[in-house]
Amino acid sequence: MNILVPLLLGLLLFFFGFQFYRRALSRIFGEDDTRKTPAVELNDGVDYVPSPPLVVFSHHFAAIAGAGPIVGPVTAMLFGYVPVWLWIVLGGIFFGAVHDYSVLFVSLREKGKSVAEIARSTMGRWGFSFFILFTLAMIVLVTSAFLNLTAVALTSLAPASELKVDPATTSLHIVMKNNVPMVQIGGIASTSVIVMTILAPLIGYLLYKRGINTILASLLAIGICIFSVIVGVYYPVTLDPKTWMWLLAIYCFFAAGIPVWLVLQPRDFANSFILYAGVIMLAIGVVVGGLTGVTIQAPPVNLAEGAAKLGMVWPFLFITVACGAISGFHGLVASGTVPKQVTKESQASIIGYGAMIVESIFALLVLLTAAAGLKFSQYLNIVFPTSGASNPILAFALATGNLLHNSLGLPIMVGTVFGIILIEGFEITTLDAAVRLNRYLLEELWNVLFNGKPHPLFRSYYFNALIAVGMMLYLAYTNKFLAIWPIFGSANQLLAALSLIAVSVWLSVRKKPYWFTLIPAIFMMLTTLRGLYSLLLTKYLPTHNIALIITDILLIGLSIGVIILSGYKLVEGLKARKPALDEVA
Repeated sequence: MNILVPLLLGLLLFFFGFQFYRRALSRIFGEDDTRKTPAVELNDGVDYVPSPPLVVFSHHFAAIAGAGPIVGPVTAMLFGYVPVWLWIVLGGIFFGAVHDYSVLFVSLREKGKSVAEIARSTMGRWGFSFFILFTLAMIVLVTSAFLNLTAVALTSLAPASELKVDPATTSLHIVMKNNVPMVQIGGIASTSVIVMTILAPLIGYLLYKRGINTILASLLAIGICIFSVIVGVYYPVTLDPKTWMWLLAIYCFFAAGIPVWLVLQPRDFANSFILYAGVIMLAIGVVVGGLTGVTIQAPPVNLAEGAAKLGMVWPFLFITVACGAISGFHGLVASGTVPKQVTKESQASIIGYGAMIVESIFALLVLLTAAAGLKFSQYLNIVFPTSGASNPILAFALATGNLLHNSLGLPIMVGTVFGIILIEGFEITTLDAAVRLNRYLLEELWNVLFNGKPHPLFRSYYFNALIAVGMMLYLAYTNKFLAIWPIFGSANQLLAALSLIAVSVWLSVRKKPYWFTLIPAIFMMLTTLRGLYSLLLTKYLPTHNIALIITDILLIGLSIGVIILSGYKLVEGLKARKPALDEVA
């Protein structure tokens, strides 16, 4: 099939979802621009700051977009590109975008409260506790998966023959593996990440302390990105994956406490240009490739092989594509900084629903790039090798190189380097930001457990950062990516289901329709419970993986608790409605 066909069909469905379904939901919620948003009512110039809609949209999209929309679709493509396409498109329209928008709107009506605090107001202290525990577990799992994946990707080797470079004349660093010349593609990304991290404080100092013009800061950031790649080509850093895990863990420990303007914000600022360039280049590559006859090389449906290596298509397709269709992590963003910046309620659907649609489009572009840019045999050898570690990042990078070569004529090596640097920036950003968030959550958990008076040790940055980093390192060090990703996907989707349940209860209490949030919540709850049960019986118990057994059972127990709590609250809501309905009758 021509690569342009599924892209155009997907874009058409996304358009109808944004134009019609979004507007129908906004009418149900009752968007009212005469009501003051938290940003306007509580404007303090620090946390609550009314901001232009485009700025808020960009902030929200940058926060929810990450490595998930790349890693998930690439890994799930084993089931065939048609099932993944269907879940990304339909899931994005009816599940993910609904989740993001509904959580954002409810947070607006609740003075900018987090989704955990909303759960406390609708389901009590137990609901709040469930959300905190779920979020802690989910973030530990995502950081563990990404730590493992990053360490493997930073040591990636690609055959010189696939990159169309001559080992005898190229300036790239070549190593021999099984008598095959291999390019140290991961070493280029390693050096780029190191250089950008070292120079990030310079951008932070000039931008946040000296107040230089944003355009000048942008040009400096772009220059540093280009410089880091050039240095990487000539001086690739090569280390063992286990060594990388330790170094990244140590970095995350310190990054969890240093001022955000020093490294996190300026490096994310620089990485954002790679992100935007990546989305644009993939879009151009797919469109031009379609016009020039590039076709999909992956099978349309491959359920048997997918079931053998990942598990049955239900639930594991819906768990593996953890962010391209729906993501619980988005709820943390949609009820975090974003509602404190929105100036009008009518902007909520455009920002919450719209940004998720854009992310689903990105995931669709990634799927089509992987499906058209690699022979399926190459894909299997890299993502599901018979020996060695799975490396979906390398698969995406090689697919990007091939697609941009076939459609735009770029050298395969250039597109491949661009692809691996694009996703490595996401990985590092996810790691340090998520560890920092887990540190905050631990501090909040101790505060709740000890009634606002925890011991000074539990308030210590070092203590909480060490716990977050220690759990991440232990799981990553003792498990491979393909072992961690399914349970991370389960936790992430489970958090989305819990957020949708909290919104459903909120709507029920206010006597509003809630079927559009409850149906996705029930589906995701059943899907994740089935996935967790299957992982426990078929993967973790047979291999005596104690850490993942405990995590799996904890997630199942918490989800059952939320089902009981929310069911009780929804029944209460129906009873409250009955007198009003009787009066109407």
